[in-house]
Amino acid sequence: MKKDITIPEVTGIEMAVVLEHNETHNTEDWYVYLMNKKEVNIDMIMIVSQGFSEKKTTTVFRKRIDSLPANSYAKIEMIHPDVFSLSNRFQVSFFEGNQLFEKTFTFEANTIKEGNLRMIKTLNLRGITIK
Repeated sequence: MKKDITIPEVTGIEMAVVLEHNETHNTEDWYVYLMNKKEVNIDMIMIVSQGFSEKKTTTVFRKRIDSLPANSYAKIEMIHPDVFSLSNRFQVSFFEGNQLFEKTFTFEANTIKEGNLRMIKTLNLRGITIK
């Protein structure tokens, strides 16, 4: 029976952590984005995030997005530099049509830093992406 279950591969969805100017506080802050590079909308998106290491774990954060149009993006959350020493995991579940998809994106510990930033054309910001 297990052999009959197919888990489709997720393509066209990316996560990014970017350094962005915060107009309200006039600061440079880090934010997490979900990018839909597909030619179709994705719906009922659930994102569960958590930072972790062998000795520490952060609180679980959950975010729901009703729909993310084709070739668009959504700002998910602000992320504090104090958790960059941890691995930061984002579990993303969504529907494309009637099919449920799930993918886990993990930014490994100490990889989120200014020296690793690259221009992300989709966002027109400098950041780090995971496909």
